[in-house]
Amino acid sequence: MSSAQNATRPGGRTARTRAAVLAAVGDELAEHGYDGLTVDGVATRSGVHRTTVYRRWGTVEGLLVDLLTSGADDSWAPADTGSLAGDLVALNREARAALVPAASLTMAVITASFRLQAAADALSGFWQDRYERSAVVVTRAIERGEVPAGTDAERVLMMATAPLYHQLVLRRQPLSATVAKRYAEDAAAAARAGIVVRH
Repeated sequence: MSSAQNATRPGGRTARTRAAVLAAVGDELAEHGYDGLTVDGVATRSGVHRTTVYRRWGTVEGLLVDLLTSGADDSWAPADTGSLAGDLVALNREARAALVPAASLTMAVITASFRLQAAADALSGFWQDRYERSAVVVTRAIERGEVPAGTDAERVLMMATAPLYHQLVLRRQPLSATVAKRYAEDAAAAARAGIVVRH
């Protein structure tokens, strides 16, 4: 999760203003946490007049929700390495990078989602979008004959990525790149063995 989410639709002053403000929201949130996030701080960092920020977003909650929902506008797609294991390793590499260090934007957003229901709903939508886009790694593996038809993409993705969130977010313990890679390879092996086929 990058600070601006590469989230703006092309064209126009409005899009540029939104891009600047959302980038500032991400930077302020990562630097100061939810409790230190203010509309005035975002206005100052973004260079957008505070009146404009207040008029369009209103509150910190409005800024945070827009940052999260903007993820649906970006062009992110999972890597295509030519194998399911390689694709899952690449996903886990991205997930780990987003969660380390603990002061990352992703961690700040997750923390904020426990404080605001609107942020929690928006974050759920963000994760749902990412899981839907990531399902293509399993579709490709099926098409290559690498895993059985009917392999459940969501279960494969959960098997690969969930341990990272469990260790880094819930337990707040370190997790090496080597271990993150192993979880991805284990999920790919389970898929190849037919363990995660829908019944």
